[in-house]
Amino acid sequence: MTLVGCYVALSKPLAAVLPVFLLAWLRFGIGAVAMLHWLPKPPEEAPLDARTRWLLFAESFLGNFLFTVCMITGVKWAGAVTAGVILAAIPAAIAVMGWVFLNERVTQRTGLAIACAILGIALFSLSKQEQLPLATKAFGTENTQGMIWLGQLLLLAAVVCEAAYSVIGKKLTDTLGPKRISSLINLWGFALSTPLGLYAAWDFDFASVQWNTWVLLVFYALAACIWTVWLWMTGLKTVPAAQGGIFTVFLPVSSTLVGVVWLGETLHALQWLACAIALAGVLLATLPSRLAWRIRSVQ
Repeated sequence: MTLVGCYVALSKPLAAVLPVFLLAWLRFGIGAVAMLHWLPKPPEEAPLDARTRWLLFAESFLGNFLFTVCMITGVKWAGAVTAGVILAAIPAAIAVMGWVFLNERVTQRTGLAIACAILGIALFSLSKQEQLPLATKAFGTENTQGMIWLGQLLLLAAVVCEAAYSVIGKKLTDTLGPKRISSLINLWGFALSTPLGLYAAWDFDFASVQWNTWVLLVFYALAACIWTVWLWMTGLKTVPAAQGGIFTVFLPVSSTLVGVVWLGETLHALQWLACAIALAGVLLATLPSRLAWRIRSVQ
């Protein structure tokens, strides 16, 4: 999740140079080449049935394709710091999806965490302090605030996609290994992004892209397609999906830090308050209950 937060923030300078769908297509293409040796079925795994194939498609469509498009566009229009705060709602979203699809009970504390996440996002949305030269340049000064709101909505959609990614991923780890899951969902992502990627690449001036941007793109692709997916699926194989939500706290934290330290973004008073409320929601959703502590102390 720390790596995810880093590449979420670093996608902002990439999206300033490359069209969103071209960036997504290149990301999945680099990942596909790097994971070719992970595609063959291991002897111990059963053949893919219809249900598993559907889950692989849904995992890739929601967690790879839609998440990438919503996240990159949202960061481009709303900023990396905004993304850090909004993505803090992921643990609460995972809890809600666990209740709906896995029959996990939503406790009073989880409900409070969801309320904190919503309040933090609302406060941050009301703040107009973050400067967005990309949105201003692309849509004009009078439309910049509208693009900020649209960027925030896309980041909220990315939250839903990431939560679905965790819940579906837990089901997939029951039958497939982490490496094969990573390679198969990346292949689906490449297939889904190819039509729009080719369209964006048709008249794009690749010679105008500087070498350091290509280096950043390779790091982004390897982190987004291989390292983070493999680590996450390996963890989900032994950790319940709801408990896995605990570690998503590192996503908004690292994204916000990268935005402030490396991308020159700033946090103002209202934004600090929004960030604190959102992270308080994360703590409420993830800290062990008293009963859990008692059980651990007995063990």
